[in-house]
Amino acid sequence: MANLKEIRNRISSVSSTMQITSAMKMVSAAKLKKAQDAITAMRPYANTLTSLIQNLSSALEGDFQNPYTQVRENKKVLLVAITSNRGLCGAFNANIIKKTRQLIETTYAQSSVSLITIGKKGSEILLKTGKVQSRHDALLDDLTYENTAELAQSIMNQFAQQEVDEVVFIYNQFKNAATQIVEVEPFLPILSQSADDKLVNQADYIFEPGKVEIVNQLLPKSLKMQLFKALRDSMASEHGARMTAMHKATDNATELRNQLKLTYNKARQAAITNEILEIVGGAEALNG
Repeated sequence: MANLKEIRNRISSVSSTMQITSAMKMVSAAKLKKAQDAITAMRPYANTLTSLIQNLSSALEGDFQNPYTQVRENKKVLLVAITSNRGLCGAFNANIIKKTRQLIETTYAQSSVSLITIGKKGSEILLKTGKVQSRHDALLDDLTYENTAELAQSIMNQFAQQEVDEVVFIYNQFKNAATQIVEVEPFLPILSQSADDKLVNQADYIFEPGKVEIVNQLLPKSLKMQLFKALRDSMASEHGARMTAMHKATDNATELRNQLKLTYNKARQAAITNEILEIVGGAEALNG
């Protein structure tokens, strides 16, 4: 019977775990809906603004000077790795950490690399590289455009003052609840459109007061919006990854509980059969 008691305890434990993972799945699903609506509404504006800036920068090539468009030899690279503050979201954080390390060891092996980390899970591990310049984990707890703009301005100042020569974002881009794509997105310098892109996105604008004035006003806003979009993308991806992970955990717990119940019933049936055999055996011995 001790064995039966142990199985009953395991069934109770697995059932409790299943209730927790199921509740976490529902919470993540509710948060995902809000985050998905936010990034879906924001993307067209952010993408159009970026496209407009690139279009204008291309049109002003040769006559336009801006600190954010200066292409320098990338001896000093700043990587901005965006993870989450909480775990239990599958490979969401591991993929970003893996990609960041890969970039440090391969693509930017010949450069001086520094890191800005956003999210506790990434910060805790990437600190071991000794390249973390600063961490901004609290930003995810109160994600607003104003808070994001402060960090973006700090990064832009580093580039303008030639403290870094290139800035790259590494984050999970939201596709759907089950799919997140690791994105390596150049932030600075702002690159002009390629010849093919110019043909596709060529547009005839009327500028007032003028191209240079408009670009100088829109560039900082566009860059700040780009970081805000990356954080929104990452947050939606996090909730999607956690919802998927908790869904799988709930399914696994359900399957394990059913197996344990089957094992318990078999063990209980065997114990009852043994007791019956002992009673029958004892009765036969008395009759004999």
